Amino acid sequence: MSADGTAVIELRSLTKRYGRSVGVDGLDLDVGGGEVFGLLGPNGAGKTTTLRCLVGLLRPSAGAVRVLGLDPVADHRRVAPSIGYLPGELRLYPELTGRQTLDLLADLQGAPAPGRAELCDRLRLSRADLDKRVAAYSRGMKQKLGLVQALQHRPSLSVLDEPTEGLDPLVQEVFFELLAEETGAGRTVLLSSHVLPEVQRACGRVAIIRGGRLVAVQSVSALRRARARRIRLVLADGRGERPLGAAERWSPHWEGDRVQLLVPPDDVVPAVRGLLAALPVGDLTVEEAGLDEAFLDLYRTGGETPTAPGAGPEPRS
Repeated sequence: MSADGTAVIELRSLTKRYGRSVGVDGLDLDVGGGEVFGLLGPNGAGKTTTLRCLVGLLRPSAGAVRVLGLDPVADHRRVAPSIGYLPGELRLYPELTGRQTLDLLADLQGAPAPGRAELCDRLRLSRADLDKRVAAYSRGMKQKLGLVQALQHRPSLSVLDEPTEGLDPLVQEVFFELLAEETGAGRTVLLSSHVLPEVQRACGRVAIIRGGRLVAVQSVSALRRARARRIRLVLADGRGERPLGAAERWSPHWEGDRVQLLVPPDDVVPAVRGLLAALPVGDLTVEEAGLDEAFLDLYRTGGETPTAPGAGPEPRS
């Protein structure tokens, strides 16, 4: 929660329609201060619509949105200086230099930019880079410029849509360091990404959206614990793919004499016993599923009852 005890983000029955099409339908969600919160879902699930409603670019058709206790549309001038936004489809003025772009966006934001120099240095945007026209920028340079403009005013809430798109691995590492520093200072980050390992690394909690509706709100650790385990087998006889009988229901994936299965937690022990009894097993490992398996499992099964919005974030460790 923020300093005064309110949620940084509050969605109550958020609905956005585009004619007969529904972008999001009845979303309820609370995000507290100091969280890196993930928003997950496939293309068309409603993630971008949700983000645009949060930053005041779209007016909801029904329901309520509060950011830092304010309506991002009706109170846009008051709340905008406290929000940083990196859109998933970043469009910049090609005729401006990088420096002119940052100046313009800071003016539009209505806030000073005390963090600009440090961000440019850490994200490897040199003075020479900033003096170039954006038309000459590579995709990665444009993305770095987008991150600087989103964070340069040290916003209370940063809304980042696919923030690592186009970044090289070294700059991605810097980005994760910046996220940790933002939340360490009590600021909040809402991160939407299709790269599930980076969500798993950065986020404490996630909301999963499907077809504009909320599927689940859970901590990443709880989501992984509750979902399938990955069992890997190496067969001692060197033979490849073969029928697995009842184990076929666990989505076996073969590579030569190796097979991987995704098994629900309650079935792991009987599954291991059965496989050891039926197959010439040379090696066997059981691993907790990653967020990608948990995400796919929720989508296959339709998910569980979402966490109540008032529950708020789990305590931070």
